[in-house]
Amino acid sequence: MKHLRWEGQSCLPATDGLILAGIFVGILSCAPIAPQTTTGIETVPSRSRDLGELVHNLVQRADQFRSLRTLAKVYYWGVDGSGGFQEAILVHRPDRLRLETLSHWGATLIVTVDADEVIGFHLREGLFYRGRSSKENLLRYTQIPLELGEITALLLGLPPVDIQGRWQGEGNSIHGEDAGGRTEVVTFHPTLGVPVKWERSGPDGEIELSAIFSDFSSTPAGLFPLKIAVEAPALEKHLEIRYQEPEVNVALPAYLFVQQRPNHVREVPLESLGG
Repeated sequence: MKHLRWEGQSCLPATDGLILAGIFVGILSCAPIAPQTTTGIETVPSRSRDLGELVHNLVQRADQFRSLRTLAKVYYWGVDGSGGFQEAILVHRPDRLRLETLSHWGATLIVTVDADEVIGFHLREGLFYRGRSSKENLLRYTQIPLELGEITALLLGLPPVDIQGRWQGEGNSIHGEDAGGRTEVVTFHPTLGVPVKWERSGPDGEIELSAIFSDFSSTPAGLFPLKIAVEAPALEKHLEIRYQEPEVNVALPAYLFVQQRPNHVREVPLESLGG
């Protein structure tokens, strides 16, 4: 079965679309915006950090970044094509996510996710897809093969790893192995001390998924990446997210992460789309 694609060639009627877009712009104006200037790397001396310091940096960043509200440019390419689109992204760790694909007329696709379900509202088609919150259903909409808690961490510039795992250090990188035999590697910037690369490899040593964090900007919570590049070699998929004026650690009401089906819209089980 064909998976749902994020480019969502749908179009919202002009009036409703402008209302939705206006709501999101209004939300964006409610909190200070992170400056778009990248911290000057040259002012910080490069040095090698020990294992304890690197793990501490990872733990500290997980505590520092809890929520995100932003617009973004998203680009994708792979064996099934390429393209780009504008996205409104709301994230509340560990288990809430809202994605809106935008056009000149407003939102064309609204996806909300919590610990219980994934909902995709395709506005032009009048279809309301609902399914359980699972890695498989998330993949249909994000094209990223990760669990919900891992995706919310990744979108906040955090390597989606078990911080409490057993780590070993080598230079400015740490690596560890989980119970399933997968290996996680996190590489830190030699001057800033923030994670800039994450790789997950299977038991066979082949890289399953990786992410590069770059273009760091100063925020009240700490340095935040304005660009995240994700690659899934096995799926032959590449995704690049470029944040525009992100706001971190803002209050996000729970109702933003749920959707009610309009009476005129047909509901379809998300799992009926197949694998």
